[in-house]
Amino acid sequence: MAHTSNGRGRPADGDRTGGGSGGRKRTPAGKPPHTGPRQRDARKRPPTARRTVSARRRLRSEVPGTVAVLAGAEDFAAMQGYASFTFDDHATYMRQMEGLLREFAARGTHTSVALFDPAGYEEFCTESRLDPDTPASRTRYTAEVAAAGTKVTYEGQPLARLLPRLVAEAEQQATWEYASALLTRGDCDSCGEDTGRAAFARATALLRRIIEAAGPGTHHLVCSVPAEGPAPLVAVLHTETRDDGLLHLGEAAALLFCTVLAAGIATDRPGGVVLRSTLPGRRDTVRGWNLKDGGRLHPLTEAEVFAAYCTDARTGDPVPPEPGVDYRAGLPLDD
Repeated sequence: MAHTSNGRGRPADGDRTGGGSGGRKRTPAGKPPHTGPRQRDARKRPPTARRTVSARRRLRSEVPGTVAVLAGAEDFAAMQGYASFTFDDHATYMRQMEGLLREFAARGTHTSVALFDPAGYEEFCTESRLDPDTPASRTRYTAEVAAAGTKVTYEGQPLARLLPRLVAEAEQQATWEYASALLTRGDCDSCGEDTGRAAFARATALLRRIIEAAGPGTHHLVCSVPAEGPAPLVAVLHTETRDDGLLHLGEAAALLFCTVLAAGIATDRPGGVVLRSTLPGRRDTVRGWNLKDGGRLHPLTEAEVFAAYCTDARTGDPVPPEPGVDYRAGLPLDD
């Protein structure tokens, strides 16, 4: 869903040179040919229609745009209730959307792709007193809401590859916003301490201890905390610690991880952390901890780690264990 005469004068007195002069006017030596009024006027004429169109095309390629996509079949079905939305099936819609993006790219237009949320669109139209059953309203929602949220730059990649990344980044943004809201609910009634700030400092210290305890290797950490909705808050962090102690991690992912962990600490919710470590030439090792007792991570036993890792954090359904993976008790994290 996108809402984005040759200018030469006649010789004076009829005089022309002959033969090899090429028909030019005879002029005194050392002086340039006479330029008549019509020649000067020709230079001052406005651009032709063709030049104007070309200039507009060049300007169009310098105007960025955002295209909001109905990524899922359910979202597409929700928009089919509007008479002005004329697509009959999601597959055709996606093919047309991909063609539109390729057309923008061929023009040299910088285009971002965002998600079109039907529920958010309905709210927007209600608050803005707009008729939701018009292309103009969908365009305005794209420009004012979708373009201000999570988006990914289109670089010619297929939508099948771009959309999973876009959805994942949108989920991370939603997780961060919700976890941050939990951290700003208020101060401690008895001590007046900023519980959100204290919880975040605690979460940062815990993450540092986990990384130190894990030692060298590539590590995959998952923190999950129960939320008010059907799915928990989940944050994923990849780190790499070299033998010389040098640590590599993504700052944005580390911020999200600590924010989710801090939300569990601040609200005293029974969350957990799972760590999967990989070393060259060795089997992967999985360990885990429970979050409880005012922000402490208690090591899980091997059986508890197996149960936690082999359960889908979002649905609660069992997941088959992976071959080549050892499940170990969580490491002690000294306070």
